[in-house]
Amino acid sequence: MASSSPPALPDKHLAASVARLALRYRGHFSAGTIQRVITDSYERLAEHAHVRTHLVVLTEHLTKDRLDALAHIQGAPGVGLPRVLFVCTHNAGPSQMAAALLAHRAHGHVVVSSAGTHPAVEVESAVRQVLAEVGVDLSKAAFPKPLTDEVVRAADIVITMGCGDACPVVPGRRRYLDWPIADPVGAPIDVVRGIRDEIDAHITELLASLPST
Repeated sequence: MASSSPPALPDKHLAASVARLALRYRGHFSAGTIQRVITDSYERLAEHAHVRTHLVVLTEHLTKDRLDALAHIQGAPGVGLPRVLFVCTHNAGPSQMAAALLAHRAHGHVVVSSAGTHPAVEVESAVRQVLAEVGVDLSKAAFPKPLTDEVVRAADIVITMGCGDACPVVPGRRRYLDWPIADPVGAPIDVVRGIRDEIDAHITELLASLPST
């Protein structure tokens, strides 16, 4: 039986990622810190990946998100643009829709991210379809991401969407909301459209509650 453990790190490819990120975060993080985060990110993604063709690229994207969050935590949290994190179980349906809708409607006035407690392999195709129908382009680079501590801690608002006891609760100043949204996986397209519209109604309420920028 094949081992389920992550494959050995492709050091040559990740070294290039470390070099790019070290240049981007020069003066903020050491190469050692970047190496630690990128190694952990690779192992988290590899644990769930069926196809590893783009794993190094996804690892660099995830590491960048985590380093941005860590920089915010170490800087001056509570100032600047509000940061909203959406969390569901697989980060393949509701949380991806919510993040895309909020980013589309906030016009750059909110920092938006999403993650899953047990991330899936890929974003549901129906989710991409129903978002495209309302003019929201879910980036081709969007992928299910694991929930990490620094992303939670950097958030001003954490919105959970059906992840139950696995949803994160971190003491501090952040605001928690729970949106009991149905899982669109395997649902008829009309049902997925209804889930999209329900999430969009929540987004309207959320935007109205945020301070104007």
